Amino acid sequence: MTVTALVSAKSCGVTTSALAMTLSSTRPSLLAECDPAGGTLRAGFFQAQITAGTGLYHLAVAERAGEDALAQAFAGHLVRLDASGNRQVLPGLTDPAQAPALARTWPALAQVMRVLSDEGGYDVIIDAGRLALESGHLHSTLTPAPLLSGADLVLLVVRATDTSLALARHMTDPLRNELTDRGSGADALGVLLIEDGPRRAHEVAEALRLPVMAALPWEPDTAAYLAGASRTPRGLKKSGLLSSARNALGHLHAAASRRALHQQYPTAQPAPAVQPSPAALPVPAAPQVAGVLQRLGQGRVDPRV
Repeated sequence: MTVTALVSAKSCGVTTSALAMTLSSTRPSLLAECDPAGGTLRAGFFQAQITAGTGLYHLAVAERAGEDALAQAFAGHLVRLDASGNRQVLPGLTDPAQAPALARTWPALAQVMRVLSDEGGYDVIIDAGRLALESGHLHSTLTPAPLLSGADLVLLVVRATDTSLALARHMTDPLRNELTDRGSGADALGVLLIEDGPRRAHEVAEALRLPVMAALPWEPDTAAYLAGASRTPRGLKKSGLLSSARNALGHLHAAASRRALHQQYPTAQPAPAVQPSPAALPVPAAPQVAGVLQRLGQGRVDPRV
């Protein structure tokens, strides 16, 4: 399916948006909370029911023993969001001081997420948190740059306000440069607009010189529930936020598929009469990573049933 990374210039609802997308996916989905500044799902949505013994940091420890150990540990540090096991979360760091330990682990994690998407059929949503810069480039420790480079799409989350746009504007060039130099190209970068403010999508696109690839409505009750600040609101299943998140995933999957086909069959060359889907052309998984799929599939219920 699609690997989508969400980032922001400042707190703009990245985690809430990522959780809404994961919960609303019609396919198996995984939310990886990879904000080097620390995760909030553990204390928020999960109401401190998950101990520090589960989560991202332990994968860095496992990776020291080799990629095979990392792959074996990955599934064991996921938390189910539903009884079926079709929606899962990798909880984030409990302490920002743990971030330097992940510097050498990000590339291996990016490979695991690629395999989950291409061969496992997962919607993978990465919460990469707030961007940090160093001399005009993405900070090597405080931003999980390898995860952004390995994603199909990278969405800069902004609110529809002048303040949010002003902060985000300084992040667009470093992101473009990162995706051009080490990713799949600058056209992987777009905007996820939170419709909390007066600015319209075309104004946001013009201000940031980026396409608005998806938009989510500002729905305080549902957002508060996802942040763990309130009880389950009435009519959650009919939530406009979750419905829009589901539609957004469909648009993003279509955009990622178009990009993949364009890269495989450049416009300068004629495309074959029948173009295979990108999902039909996966990159073979390394043996030590392929085992992740088997472990994740154990006990999972087919969502189509």
